[in-house]
Amino acid sequence: MGIEIERKFLVEGDGWKSAAEEGLACRQGYLDSGQGATVRVRIIGREAFLTIKGATTGITRSEFEYEIPVSDAAELLKLCGDAIVEKRRHFIKHSGMIWELDVFSGANTGLIMAEIELDSERQPFVLPEWVGEDVSSDPRYRNVYLARHPFGNWDES
Repeated sequence: MGIEIERKFLVEGDGWKSAAEEGLACRQGYLDSGQGATVRVRIIGREAFLTIKGATTGITRSEFEYEIPVSDAAELLKLCGDAIVEKRRHFIKHSGMIWELDVFSGANTGLIMAEIELDSERQPFVLPEWVGEDVSSDPRYRNVYLARHPFGNWDES
């Protein structure tokens, strides 16, 4: 069984830009999210994946990911309607670890988040200077939520 353990943070400023590569365009949608599981289809760069994620406990959840043909992913994304998340994913090395930094576009423009995948919930890591608030436990920052409740529509209060 695959396990995903990740921490998510909001990004402050643009200090990350000097360390980031160009990044990959990413488009993803959700085919189902009920009964504690989420089924996602994603096209990132020139690859596509179908991912099933279990319920989150703390910052850990089961994850099963399978590469699929890009043409199949494009057809599956049509089944997601308007509930699509678009972003550019950058990979940044920092203190021996890889951070994934997402610059959202479309209905989620203005949101920039960074995440780091860990081997255990207690694994130590060094925060880059551009990392802000920890939103790992806030369900509003999960991509499945952003697909249905875009950041651009959030009430600022």
